[in-house]
Amino acid sequence: MRPLRVYLDTCVFGGAFDIEFSTATQAFFAQVRTGRFHLVVSALVLDELMAAPLPVRELLDEMLPYGETIYPTEDALQLQAAYLDAGILTPKWADDALHVAMATVTHCDLVVSWNFRHIVHFEKVPRYNAVNTLNRYGMIAINTPAEVLEYDE
Repeated sequence: MRPLRVYLDTCVFGGAFDIEFSTATQAFFAQVRTGRFHLVVSALVLDELMAAPLPVRELLDEMLPYGETIYPTEDALQLQAAYLDAGILTPKWADDALHVAMATVTHCDLVVSWNFRHIVHFEKVPRYNAVNTLNRYGMIAINTPAEVLEYDE
């Protein structure tokens, strides 16, 4: 079975050091290390983490060999604009729309994020996928690290 292509939002890296999210995030990264997930990290994530605390940047550096880095394309920017035009997010949060757009156009299996306000939200996920369908892209799953963990039965 091939590893799932997982686009990581910026906040997942910080979540590894947050009391509320660290257990699930550390477990997620442990499963990355076993090969369950193929990470997709965008240049946008790299830019957003440039000013992050050192432990967050070190985790990013450790995880980069477990995947690939992608860059915004014209297709991603057009899809981002479609999300904004649909009112899913306002222009103030355009970078969050770009995260979902880049994951979609690069055929990731899912987006993993702790951003409950703009990305992992029960009202927004179906709207992202409606716009994806209108623009001839597939559906994309959007989950938290806790929701994608594999558990021993």
